[in-house]
Amino acid sequence: MAISAPTATRCGCDAKVSPVKPYGLRPQFVPHYAKDLSGGTRSRRKTSIEQFECSEEGGRPGHTDSWALSPNSEFIVTDDAEQKLGGSAEAPPHKALNWRLAPAPLVRIENLAKVYRSGEKDLVIFHDLALQVEAGEQFAIIGESGAGKSTLLHLISGLDKPSTGAIYYKNRNIIGLPEPELSDFRNREIGYVWQQHHLLPEFSAEENVSMPLRIRGESGAKSSAEARASLAEVGLANRAGHRAGELSGGEQQRIAIARALTANPSLLLADEPTGNLDEGTGQMIFNLLDEIRKRRNLTTILVTHNLQFARRCDRILKLENGSLEVF
Repeated sequence: MAISAPTATRCGCDAKVSPVKPYGLRPQFVPHYAKDLSGGTRSRRKTSIEQFECSEEGGRPGHTDSWALSPNSEFIVTDDAEQKLGGSAEAPPHKALNWRLAPAPLVRIENLAKVYRSGEKDLVIFHDLALQVEAGEQFAIIGESGAGKSTLLHLISGLDKPSTGAIYYKNRNIIGLPEPELSDFRNREIGYVWQQHHLLPEFSAEENVSMPLRIRGESGAKSSAEARASLAEVGLANRAGHRAGELSGGEQQRIAIARALTANPSLLLADEPTGNLDEGTGQMIFNLLDEIRKRRNLTTILVTHNLQFARRCDRILKLENGSLEVF
C-alpha cells in the first residue's frame, strides 16, 4: 500500500540520502524529496507522516523536509513515481537523513459551521471550515469586522458551540462535552486575552491573576505564589496590591496576560489584545506576548487588524466570506 503525495516536490539540495531503518525495513538509498507541509495531503491523512531532517556532516545546520511514508508498506511515494524500497544509488557523504514521527496537531477543526437565525433568514458566519494548529506555532487571523474571527476563538475555547462540525483538542472532540468537563478544559488548557481586560475592579492585581487557580480549587498560598510569578513575568511584580482602577491601560492589559498565563495553558487565544491601546503601548504588549510565547513554547492564535503584528507570526490566515484562506 502506498500513500499518494500530490504536493511532494524535490528538495532544493537535490541530494540522494539514506533514511534510518523505519518500521523494521532495511536502510535504503532513495531520491531526496520534500513534502509541502502547509496543507493538502497532511491535513487529510488519518495516519502519521514521517518527517526527516537533512543535515550536513559535522553538525552544521541543514534543513527539514518530509516524506509521505506509508507505515508497514514497501513504498515511499515521490512526486513522479512510487519507488520500491531497495534502490542502490550512492548517497553523498555530506548529507545524512534522520527520521522522527510527526506529532499530532494540538487543534484540529473539521467541517465547522456557525449559522445564526436572523428573522426568516440564516446568517452564515462560516461554513465547512477546516484548520490545523501545530503545537508551538503562532499564527494570526485577520479579516474585516464581523467576519467571525472572535466567534471562531469562542468555538475553539468551548465558550460557544458550532452549528455543525468537530473541534479536536489533543485528539479529543470537545464538541458535546458536558459543561463541567468543558469548564475544566478551559481552565486547564486555554489562556484568553481579550481586547477589554475584564479585570474585576474590587480585587487587586494579584487576586485577579490568581482567580483561575482559585476556581480550580488550588490553595490560597499556591494560587498567590503562582500569581506573583506571573506578574513578575510581565514586569508588574511591584503592582500586585493595586486594583484595576489604579493601573494604566497598558498595565491592565499586562495583568490580563498574567491572568491568562497563571494556570500554565497549552493554548493562548488573543483577541485584538492591542486594539484599545495607543501604538507604542500596543507594540510593547505584542512584544511581551511574543517573548512569552518563545520562552514557554506556547501555541498562540492572534486575532488582529494590525498587519505589522500579523506578519511577525509564523503564518497569516484571512477569514473572509465564511472561509479561511492563506494570506
